[in-house]
Amino acid sequence: LNSYEDPYERGDVLLNEWKNFCHYINRQKGDFRPAFEATQQGIFTLALQNYQKVLEDISVTDKSEVYQKAGLCFKKTGNFESACNCLTQANNIKSGQAPVLAELADCYSLCGEDRHAKVLFREAFFIAPEKIELDHLDSKLIRELVKKTRSTGCSERSLPFWIPVYAVIWGVFTVKRVLSSQEVAHLKQAVYAMENEIKNPKCDQEILVPSLLRNYFWLIDHYVMSENSSREVNEVLLRMKVLNKPIYELFVK
Repeated sequence: LNSYEDPYERGDVLLNEWKNFCHYINRQKGDFRPAFEATQQGIFTLALQNYQKVLEDISVTDKSEVYQKAGLCFKKTGNFESACNCLTQANNIKSGQAPVLAELADCYSLCGEDRHAKVLFREAFFIAPEKIELDHLDSKLIRELVKKTRSTGCSERSLPFWIPVYAVIWGVFTVKRVLSSQEVAHLKQAVYAMENEIKNPKCDQEILVPSLLRNYFWLIDHYVMSENSSREVNEVLLRMKVLNKPIYELFVK
């Protein structure tokens, strides 16, 4: 670590090494929990010290990502209140970031506030599931969801994209919010673009199918919450049925 002069870089090196260490431990047989937890405490305490040095530097203008990583470190060392404060700061500086919302949701769930957690998890996974570090999430709510989604047989590459789909099917992401008119317009535009893209035989269906299903669910929720006529809902359901009949049948049963 001493070869890295920049504290931000030192913090990132520690987080990357921790990720490699987790992958290594997961391949080993035996119970290493006490040593694992002690190592986690040490690594994230040291990483936090480096990120705090960056936050103290008044020349750093965009501190959103630093607050996010400091929040992760606080969470991993068990200080959930400070973690929530840092993650809220990160969200205030730059709102709507999926990784920040997911970490904040994780903190709420670890504190027993699952209703708040479900709102934020749903928001995070609907916005950009591919940007969420699943290995960083610790709450039982999300770990069980990840485990159950993985058991459906989806690839590790497509796993983040299927999580919000099955979370809707299994009734996990039940707490919703009303979308603004701008968000609705952006959602409809995204759906239109995906529907055109999926017509191309060379498209990446592994990612595109769950992404489009997720947006269909989001659009249906909007129509239901805004009390639109059932015609719009039925139109989306028909498109969903054409795209993936098994998911459609699970959703409507």
